[in-house]
Amino acid sequence: MADTSTWIAELKELEAKDWPAYLNQRSGLPGPRANIELIATAALVADSAVVEELLADGGEYTTACAAAALGYRAADAAFERRARELATDERWRVREAVTIGLQLLGDSDPQTLFSLVLAWADDTDPLVQRAAAVAICEPRLLRTADGARIAIDVCRRTTDHLIALPPQDRKAPAARTLRKSLGYCWSVAVAADPGAGLPVFAALDVGDPDVAWIVTQNRRKKRLSKLLGNLG
Repeated sequence: MADTSTWIAELKELEAKDWPAYLNQRSGLPGPRANIELIATAALVADSAVVEELLADGGEYTTACAAAALGYRAADAAFERRARELATDERWRVREAVTIGLQLLGDSDPQTLFSLVLAWADDTDPLVQRAAAVAICEPRLLRTADGARIAIDVCRRTTDHLIALPPQDRKAPAARTLRKSLGYCWSVAVAADPGAGLPVFAALDVGDPDVAWIVTQNRRKKRLSKLLGNLG
């Protein structure tokens, strides 16, 4: 497999119309694992013309590359709007690529990412809420107190939104996808700042069956179980 520097050099030499074929040939699909590294690389290099070509192609992998590029450029309101739309795509790889792009944005502009995920966390669509939680609950983005605080707050907000749904709506695929992601996001957020995170996590209402499931899943994660064990 080519390394990132090779991909960057080759992509920069391509005309926009040639990107879909290049990416599809190196996508790893069909197969069990898509080429995630190339998605991230494409996100950093793609310009607006390339994004349009990738979206017009319409394939799962090319759309994922476009989604990551839009997430990476979400400081621009027009790109943010389109990234938010793709966060609700029916294809999970496309949804995941949005979070990859947002995390890349966070590497270079954490304050913008913080503002964005707080806004997305209060979106009416559980899939947008899920994107907010997954995007910020990445250990490399939580090395500051501000980052950890935002992650904890996003987890709290999105959990509150989940349990505020009527019982029948909680069974919908979007809500189940959010619940699944919260089953590990909390552990990442709490581990980043246990002093701030553990009290919020401990206050979750485990009398609610979905919250109880989320708490149980997170307590099983090594990063959190170790902390809880040390407290015991």
